[in-house]
Amino acid sequence: MRLLPFILTLACWLHYVSADEAENASNHTNNWAIIVSTSRFWFNYRHMANALSMYRTVKRLGIPDSQIILMLSDDVACNPRNAFPGAVFNNADRQLDLYGDAIEVDYRGYEVTVENFVRLLTDRWGPEHPKSKRLLTDERSNIFIYLTGHGGNEFLKFQDAEEISSYDIAHAFEQMHEKRRYNEIFFMIDTCQANTMYSRFYSPNILAVGSSAYEESSYSHHSDTDIGVAVIDRFTYFNLEFLEKIEKNSSQTMSDLFALYTFENMHSNAGISTDAFPRNLSEVKITDFFGNVQTVAKDESQDDILYMLNHDESGTYIGQSETVTPRAIHSGTAVINAELAASKLSSSNTAVSLLSLAGFTAIWYFASYKLKL
Repeated sequence: MRLLPFILTLACWLHYVSADEAENASNHTNNWAIIVSTSRFWFNYRHMANALSMYRTVKRLGIPDSQIILMLSDDVACNPRNAFPGAVFNNADRQLDLYGDAIEVDYRGYEVTVENFVRLLTDRWGPEHPKSKRLLTDERSNIFIYLTGHGGNEFLKFQDAEEISSYDIAHAFEQMHEKRRYNEIFFMIDTCQANTMYSRFYSPNILAVGSSAYEESSYSHHSDTDIGVAVIDRFTYFNLEFLEKIEKNSSQTMSDLFALYTFENMHSNAGISTDAFPRNLSEVKITDFFGNVQTVAKDESQDDILYMLNHDESGTYIGQSETVTPRAIHSGTAVINAELAASKLSSSNTAVSLLSLAGFTAIWYFASYKLKL
């Protein structure tokens, strides 16, 4: 009986560790990205370079084009002022052409509007709208949203013709939450007074960062004298400098990335909002948003294939037929293999629960052994 306090203490500790690990685990099964340059005209070259740089990064880390929505004015590569026709660069050394043949622009030119952006988030489209231009997310989707352009206190300009406000985005996110269109959102914005754009968010599981505080400008990093304009913004530049070192299997976290958000680097006060994001940033992997995790979520519904094969419409168990054809054997094997594969891909909550169970079993066995002695 002397061991009872020790056993209870260890059991409580195991339960605490399990709960903490579950809280800091991401439960997403797929990744999406929305990348938007809201500017147009040649002198805003850097905004298109910003967006294309982020587009290249998420593709390199595994998110396919089918799960990336790219919105661009697309008036830079073929602009008559461009000394390098058909190319867009984000560095004065011009070692990397961001345009090339490998980009898929979903919304181009005058399609880049506030209305289309909000419709994209909320999925309020007519039946004629192509699926390739829709955000087909669900409650297990992690979404990276990147915006760049000209802005001010709680607004962002679109094409120098209209504005979207912090309230507009906040309400769109709430609709997404109510419609179960995301698991977590990472919202990043590079514009003047960027931090004011997430000040009205009130939906859960949203991590937000911005390049500058209220009444602060967001600055470009450097210019290319041959191109004649700035080619990238400082905030985006330092994010990319970090992300270029990341691989698909990286264990680097958001805390590592945010350590670069210094005034010395940005020349402004970059902001980080975790008010609606419960996870510890030191446990949130970069690849939770910039990478692509394709896993299978086991369907707990009874209306699965095996259940329907072995039960009639009333739910009575009927078992398998005595006469089994080779094709039936093949199909049944495929179903069983699929079920086994799904069962192996259990969620993090199940894993930590098993860990706790194993711990309790070991404690019980140890205590019983000691008491017998």
